[in-house]
Amino acid sequence: MLDEVIRTLDPQPGEVVCDCTMGGAGHSVALAKLVAPDGLSIGIDQDDMALAAAAARFEREAPEADRQLLKGNFGSLDELLVQAEVPGVDCLLFDLGVSSPQLDIPERGFSYNENAPLDMRMDPGNHTQTAAEVIANYNETDLARILRAYGDERHASRIARAIVRARAKAPIETTFQLVEIVKQAIPAADRRRGGHPARKTFQALRIEVNHELEVLEEGLRAAIRWANPGGRICVIAYHSLEDRIVKHVFSEMSQGCTCPPDLPVCVCGRVPIVDVKTKKPLVASDEELRSNPRARSALMRVAVKR
Repeated sequence: MLDEVIRTLDPQPGEVVCDCTMGGAGHSVALAKLVAPDGLSIGIDQDDMALAAAAARFEREAPEADRQLLKGNFGSLDELLVQAEVPGVDCLLFDLGVSSPQLDIPERGFSYNENAPLDMRMDPGNHTQTAAEVIANYNETDLARILRAYGDERHASRIARAIVRARAKAPIETTFQLVEIVKQAIPAADRRRGGHPARKTFQALRIEVNHELEVLEEGLRAAIRWANPGGRICVIAYHSLEDRIVKHVFSEMSQGCTCPPDLPVCVCGRVPIVDVKTKKPLVASDEELRSNPRARSALMRVAVKR
C-alpha cells in the first residue's frame, strides 16, 4: 500500500519521518526520497537481516538521504527516538506483522508452506522462546487460549489437544510437523474452506512468541507523544486484533471532554490530542492486490496530531 502511505503521510522536504517497522525498507526509501536532502529518515527494525538489507537498499536507491537505521522494537520507541536525538517526528509509519523477507526465508519458521525449524522469532538475538518451545512447554489450556485469542481459531481446543498428544510421542520441531497435526485436528469439511488450515495457528504462535499485541499499544502511544503538531501517524494492521488496538488508541486520544452535559464547566480536563482521519480503515486497491496478494488483509488507519 505504498501509494496510500505516501498520500496519507504526505511527507514534505525537510521533515523527519520514522518507519517503525522498516522490514525490506520499501516504504522507508520512498519516504526518505521525499524529505531529502534536508530531512531525516529514521528506520527501526529488530531483525539484523532486515537492517543489513535496508542499509544496502538505501545505498543503492537513496544514497543522498540522511538516515538513521536503529535496531529495536517499536515498543521501545521512546528510547529509540531519544537515541536518534530528534525533538519530534512529522510522519510515523507502522506496517505491522511479519515482513515479506521474513516469510520468504524458510529457516525463520514463519511460513506454513516451507519445511523449517519452528522458530518464528523476529529478533533471534533477544527472544529466547521459539514457537517450538511454546508448543513443547505450554499446557493444553494455554495452547487453546492463545490459538483462540490470537488466531481466532474456532478449533483451538481440538488443535491444542492434538498437539499435546503428538508431543507425548515425539518432539514437534518443524513447521510441516505442526501443519500435519493441525490438518488432522480440523474436520475435513473445514479444511476445504477459509484458506490454509494452519494459517491461524501460525499467526497465533507468532504473536505469542514476539509479544506483538503487548508492544503495539505502547508503541502507538509513544508515536503520538513524539509526533510534532500536524504530524501524521499511519498504521497498517493485518488482522482484527491489531486493528482493534489501533482503533481504540486513536479513538481514546481523539476524545475531548467527558464530563456530564449538565456540568457548567469541564472538570475532567480532557482535550483531543489527535484527529482521526479514517472512520473506517482503508484497504488495498484492486491494482495493489494484483501485484501484492499479501495486502489482501491490510487495514490502514491514520491520525494527525493536533
